[in-house]
Order: sequence, then C-alpha cells, then structure tokens
Amino acid sequence: MNLPAPLIETLDSVARIMEAARDPWWIIASAAAALHGARPITVADVDVLLSVEDIGRILPLIGIEPYPAPPNPLFRSKVLAKWATQPVPVDLMAGFEHRVGDAWHPVQPVTRQAVTLGSATVYIPERDELRRIIAGFGRPKDLERARLLAELTSPP
Repeated sequence: MNLPAPLIETLDSVARIMEAARDPWWIIASAAAALHGARPITVADVDVLLSVEDIGRILPLIGIEPYPAPPNPLFRSKVLAKWATQPVPVDLMAGFEHRVGDAWHPVQPVTRQAVTLGSATVYIPERDELRRIIAGFGRPKDLERARLLAELTSPP
C-alpha cells in the first residue's frame, strides 16, 4: 500500500490510542478510501467514528477535550474532538449523524475490515459500504471519492 508517510504515522497513532476502545470503531471518508486503494485521494484529516463511551475513555489518554462543533447543515456529532498534534489531524466523532432532507441519520457502519500497516491495525467499512456512506454525503468531493471506490476491482 502506497500511502504518504505523514498519513501512515497518524494511522499508527490512531491504532495505538484506539486499543483502549471497547466498542467497534472505524476510519471513514478520505482516509478509508485511501486505505482501500482509491487514487488520487487527498487526505486532509482522518475521521474516526467511535462510541460515546469510548470517546470518554480515549480523550483523557491523549489530553484533549471535546469541543462544540459550529453548526453544520449536513453533519453533527454528540461528541467531537480534534487531535491536532498528529501529522494529519484526526477528528474523533461519537454519535455522528448525516442530514438527508429534513431528517438526521446515524452514520453507523455494519461491516468492519481490518487493515494492517506495519504493526498497527485500523478498521474501515468494507469498500461497497464505504462507497454508499460517502456517496450519501452528496458533496462533490464525496461523490468523486465514491466514484474512485466504485472503479476498484479488488479489496486491499
């Protein structure tokens, strides 16, 4: 897998801190698409979905506090935190929801695929589920990522 060194370093850090998690967790969005092999993908941040209980365990370990996200017409989280000290910033999101029309829908993957990078293991939704999640966001960058995922013919 050919990923930029800053992303690999960040994913290793995510894998290490998420060892404290008790519930399933996932990396989604651009970082997950890159882990599936979609190219070209720019990863500006690493989005991690985790449970409300686990975010309460993880944040003290890395010394950060949740912050109230500015209102967004498309996305919201019960708890949101940014781990900005990593080479690629990490958004930790618990209770993440996406708006479709007038309704909010939880983003809760069903599939969970392990990806090993050196000694680190991270988890992503399987490719088709990730493609559906990303496409559902509906923004032009998400639709492009979904298209790149659809073009892939084999899992990583």
